Amino acid sequence: MAAQVKVAVIYYSATGITYQMAQAACEAAGDAGAEVRLRKVRELAPDEAIRSNSGWEAHRLETQNVDEAQPDDLSWADVVIFGSPTRYGLIAAQLKQFIDTTGPLWAQGALANKVYSAFTSTATHHGGQESTLLSLFHVFYHWGGIVVAPGYTDPSQFVAGNPYGASHTSNNGETAPDHVALAATALTAKRAVQIGAALKQGLAG
Repeated sequence: MAAQVKVAVIYYSATGITYQMAQAACEAAGDAGAEVRLRKVRELAPDEAIRSNSGWEAHRLETQNVDEAQPDDLSWADVVIFGSPTRYGLIAAQLKQFIDTTGPLWAQGALANKVYSAFTSTATHHGGQESTLLSLFHVFYHWGGIVVAPGYTDPSQFVAGNPYGASHTSNNGETAPDHVALAATALTAKRAVQIGAALKQGLAG
């Protein structure tokens, strides 16, 4: 059943933290039997800003062969998992800009009846993880999507602690996602595939 589910993991990452979580989501979705697309959204920052941060510049080179997200990735997918660092408790402008291009698909009803989930990272503790995820969920409600969160459906979630979606505190980009954050990301993706498969089967019936 899950083998028929198409999953798009669409993310923005400046220095690679959210990218690592996106990779974990892709791996978990693939292990659950889904067909997976990994897509980054287009960078909006000027070159001089990127070059001023060695980590940002290095990550841009690291991911230069990752395809950029297109609206077609949303219409193709049964399940869409978004990843974004927080920006003042909201998603990054780069991901928001991509979302703002989806009006034609929304008007056609092409974004409804899909499963949506998300993950995020912040520079500091209490840096807006939950508000970032919840703000992204508002988009899914407008699309007519089904939000699937990890909740406390696995004992590991009582360690990770965020029922809304996977999250990580990077200490200003110095700390890579640990096994707790990556396990939460994997659980988020696996649940999205599981519910997406059930939804797809139900709609087909």
